[in-house]
Amino acid sequence: MPLDISAAQPDPALLDLPWSVRLEQWPADLLAALPRGISRHVVRFARLSGRIVAVKEIKAELARNEYRLLRQLGRLDLPCVVPLAVVTGRTDATGAPLDACLVTRHLQFSLPYRAVFSQHLREDTTARLVDALAVLLARLHLAGFFWGDVSLSNTLFRRDAGAFSAYLVDAETGELHDRLSDGQREHDLDLARTNIAGELMDLAAAGLLPEGLDPIEVSDELIERYRELWEELTGDEWFDSGERWRVDERIRRLNALGFDVDELAITTDLDGTHLRIEPKVVDAGHHSRRLLGLTGLDVEENQARRLLNDLDSYRAATDRQGDDEALVAHDWLTRIYEPATISIPAELRAKLEPAEIFHEVLEHRWYMAERVGHDVPIEDAIAEYLREVLPSKPDEQSVLGTDTQMLPVVDKES
Repeated sequence: MPLDISAAQPDPALLDLPWSVRLEQWPADLLAALPRGISRHVVRFARLSGRIVAVKEIKAELARNEYRLLRQLGRLDLPCVVPLAVVTGRTDATGAPLDACLVTRHLQFSLPYRAVFSQHLREDTTARLVDALAVLLARLHLAGFFWGDVSLSNTLFRRDAGAFSAYLVDAETGELHDRLSDGQREHDLDLARTNIAGELMDLAAAGLLPEGLDPIEVSDELIERYRELWEELTGDEWFDSGERWRVDERIRRLNALGFDVDELAITTDLDGTHLRIEPKVVDAGHHSRRLLGLTGLDVEENQARRLLNDLDSYRAATDRQGDDEALVAHDWLTRIYEPATISIPAELRAKLEPAEIFHEVLEHRWYMAERVGHDVPIEDAIAEYLREVLPSKPDEQSVLGTDTQMLPVVDKES
């Protein structure tokens, strides 16, 4: 059977990878030493055309299905890894068949949960990861995606202005429907509760979990957070006709959670004294889309919220409340944001994304002002942050050189 490579945007360099060798035996000079999550399959990170890709060895039918699902989720603008190719028809030097491979683009500045916990982070790291996973699960369910294997292991996390954003990295058990039933959603929640409690127990056994943190309570908190979010996104709301301001209040609450309301169903009862509001289509990214439209910056949702707050502060400080917002945004971009990010030395640019660095500069500026008792010019905050804070942070663009022995890959039977 000839080698077959299916790809939406074929890269000739794919032909140069050693597909006739089992993935676990690929030579070290092809591989990138990135932290890997726990997987039931063999997964390796390889260099390809100047970038890094993740390669997973898996049965051909599963590889094709996961490739298709990831492409569909990408078209729906849902946070997931980008599929590049499916490689089937592999055989070894003796002609014996080998499993297929799914190739996905490595998500820069992302970390598996074990790598997050291996660092010295704030005590509320677990709560922030839980919040990120709850938002991801709600977004997937709104789009009709049944995950079938919700876990921290199947998720990648990127920093997002002090919080985290979660990305789906494994969709092999997933199904995409027009709409999920309550039973399907509850099944995903049951899986999440069990899997996450188990994963956190493993972290506790390895001494990576903050002391006193109960894995069962954390998994229960995930379910509670999800239910609160789901109710806010989809729940019916009744109120008097004289309280129409509550329509705007509901929209504002959704926006604060990072969601836009695309359509509302508002009906009146027989006596005309009540209204019923039900969000029909809800998409995440309210702040990131607004910032993108104003400045062209494409960043995570919490980062966008923080940058927009600084833009508002700039507008007030320059007494330009009456000016066109787009003009003020352009001036803020060229006078505040770009000078800050351009000043990052080349050797430090792999530490964090530019938007995350700018967020941390703003945090550092606030601490400096609190220390000295007056406002501090942002130029001073940038200089001190680049000198005293950023150099000590680990590189997160690819985390090259990380000791992957502390982040084992568990190869299990399908």
